[in-house]
Amino acid sequence: MARAYLSLGSNVEPVRHLRAALDELRATFGALAVSPAYRSKSVGFDGADFVNLAVGLDTGLSPEALNDWLHALEDRHGRRRDVPRFSDRTLDVDIVLFDDLVRQGEGHLDIPRKELRHAFVLRPMADIAPSVAHPLSGRTMAELWAAFPADSEPLVVEPL
Repeated sequence: MARAYLSLGSNVEPVRHLRAALDELRATFGALAVSPAYRSKSVGFDGADFVNLAVGLDTGLSPEALNDWLHALEDRHGRRRDVPRFSDRTLDVDIVLFDDLVRQGEGHLDIPRKELRHAFVLRPMADIAPSVAHPLSGRTMAELWAAFPADSEPLVVEPL
């Protein structure tokens, strides 16, 4: 079994879509580590605020198979793939870390996710996996978050 960490986000009916996604993840993978949810400004385009959280789970799937399963989950929740990459989303789910795997520049599945440089991914990861090390830098999620200029990307806790 591998330990995978996911980032989940939505800016279209986020409470509904994130709750439903968590239910499906639990039904398929069992127990989850779930961070608090955080509201933040959209990044890369002018859109509604996003609500993001992180999830840790154990899986027997390969990274590619897990990614395919997550794309199907997004599709079941109305994810549109015929719009610009940076646009409003009902559900966006990405693999952030997968054990100690490093996979960069091989299609669209980069692990670790480059979005770890943003508060909306890093803070929730530090909440649920503070002692997990970034496989490239060796720094823990807690260390990375402590060094992050939090005022540059404000987050507000959002109840789910």
